[in-house]
Amino acid sequence: MAKQGTLLVVDDNRNILTSLQYLLGEYFDKVLTLSSPVTIPTVLIQDKIDVVLLDMNFSSGINSGNEGLYWLREIKRLRPQTEVVLFTAYADINLAITGIKDGASDFVVKPWDNVKLVQTLQEAYEKVGGGKKGKKKKTEPVEESPEGMYWGNSQAIRPLKLMVDKVSVTDANILITGENGTGKDMLAREIHRLSNRKDGPMISVDMGAITESLFESELFGHVKGSFTDAHADRIGRFEAADGGTLFLDEIANLPYHLQAKLLTVIQKRSFVRVGSNTSQPTNIRLICATNRNLEEMVRNGEFREDLLYRINTIHLHIPALRERKEDILPLAKRFIQKYAQQYGRQVSGITPEAARRLLDHPWYGNIRELQHTIEKSVILTDGEELQAEMLQLSSVPASQTSPETESHDSEVPFHTLDEMECSMIKRAIDQCEGNLSQAAAQLGITRQTLYNKMKRYGL
Repeated sequence: MAKQGTLLVVDDNRNILTSLQYLLGEYFDKVLTLSSPVTIPTVLIQDKIDVVLLDMNFSSGINSGNEGLYWLREIKRLRPQTEVVLFTAYADINLAITGIKDGASDFVVKPWDNVKLVQTLQEAYEKVGGGKKGKKKKTEPVEESPEGMYWGNSQAIRPLKLMVDKVSVTDANILITGENGTGKDMLAREIHRLSNRKDGPMISVDMGAITESLFESELFGHVKGSFTDAHADRIGRFEAADGGTLFLDEIANLPYHLQAKLLTVIQKRSFVRVGSNTSQPTNIRLICATNRNLEEMVRNGEFREDLLYRINTIHLHIPALRERKEDILPLAKRFIQKYAQQYGRQVSGITPEAARRLLDHPWYGNIRELQHTIEKSVILTDGEELQAEMLQLSSVPASQTSPETESHDSEVPFHTLDEMECSMIKRAIDQCEGNLSQAAAQLGITRQTLYNKMKRYGL
């Protein structure tokens, strides 16, 4: 095969640079090396770099991998068409996966296998174009199924689907409950898709991410000059959702003294922008969601009873994934197909041992946890079948760790969903060594939501 393409190797170990220059010079037309990443921007300007092999740690004594992620983002910002392959130690694999999500083509683990390294770099080069013969294959974006959400076939989910089919065509306010990760936002989108408002907008609001001071401005809008930073008129979420659906996620996080303002708008079907005296009608279908027990919050004086009645015309509860085991493998296969296409992997099946581990796992993070587990596993898998060890799951059967038995386990003294959520957040923060962005991504929530939950649990 003729040599083609320009490769840049960035690593602070000069011995590695020398070895790779000899090895890779047999396959690439031009191999450049850098012992420090600080001159990467200059090299990108001077040379047409097709592929960068980028180490993840450069500063002595620092092994967080954040330097590699920073320079990955800089390369993709300065020259998006350049493919980046991360050069990582075993301890950095989770960070390498984060890097792939940020745009890296692949990663190679040190110490490396020459054949695997060359193959990975050549595949990265083919993504740039395979150069001059037009061999480039464009990966088509993964689209959501036009049929809507995947329901599954378990007995536990069937009553919910029947109820959704009945209530979606109405304008009744709906409250969706369920544990974290069960897909409450997906269900809200499905209801909107099936409703008579499907041609109108669907506006989602994370109530846990809105600060108290901006609550009215975010939901109802403001007029120019109504406060210091109000440099222009701004519509709020109620106005943006006019003629469609407004989805208020994590409604239980709304502070008690602000609940009355929301109740007033729902009752009167109108709102007033901040700084205005003019009332505007609102034509929205309201869907709310929470993982907390609102009835208990009402008893504890944390949630207004009259607001609960207003948002709870129809109550839909999504069962936990451990209550619908028949749906675990079909969901896993859908995620495998999605991420294999997204990350250019060949994996299409799953080994019997991997399937057993998926069925045995308790899935306290529900569908979101399953989705993130499959995504990580697909990235790590080189073959056509997803292997059990790539799942990185405990082999403890769900029956031994079910919520009913956890209260009797001295090592996992869960009594409520709040305690379970608090423990999961602590564990994620510990696993990510205090990196809150990574912890939020692992938990499947926004950074702001993570901040709010840490404040709520005193973490």
